[in-house]
Amino acid sequence: MFLKLYDRVIALSAHRRAPAILSVLSFSESSVFPIPPDVMLIPMCLARVSKSWWYAALCTLFSVLGGMAGYLIGKLAFEWIEPWLMGSSYAGTFESAVAAFETWGFWYILVAGFTPIPYKVFTVSAGVVGMAFPVFVVGSVIGRGGRFFLVAALIYLGGEKLAGGLRKYVDVLGWLLLAAAVIAFAVVELSGP
Repeated sequence: MFLKLYDRVIALSAHRRAPAILSVLSFSESSVFPIPPDVMLIPMCLARVSKSWWYAALCTLFSVLGGMAGYLIGKLAFEWIEPWLMGSSYAGTFESAVAAFETWGFWYILVAGFTPIPYKVFTVSAGVVGMAFPVFVVGSVIGRGGRFFLVAALIYLGGEKLAGGLRKYVDVLGWLLLAAAVIAFAVVELSGP
């Protein structure tokens, strides 16, 4: 089951429009969309290992541009999205991010670029607290670039051997990931109020 899906994703990742989709996804995730660009970056790098650096650069550029949009949303239009945000599952994370920005600033945005938490939470928070825009941009470039170039480097260095090994075990990994998601969901549901 997962092997067919893996093969399909790799085939789509080699499509001529995949870089444009990666760019749009990278921009969106940093400002409004919850899905990280890694879901496109990783298979694209696996499909065309020689282009890994180019894909990481595209991902970084558009993620930082999307982060700038998220920052502006937080700075100029927060009152429009506040009811939705505070009613969403991101409310606690957002409040923690705002408090951390006030304490750590640049270092927080740099580290935030590596977390699995949707980057938009951090970009909007940076705008809300009024973090210095140039500092925000530099931190975003280093954090996001570091993350995406690390992914590209691992795939580039692993090359075909990594792609072949991943393909060999994709069904086992898929079922393990699915089981972990079901267990995590059950734990959250059972420990709820």
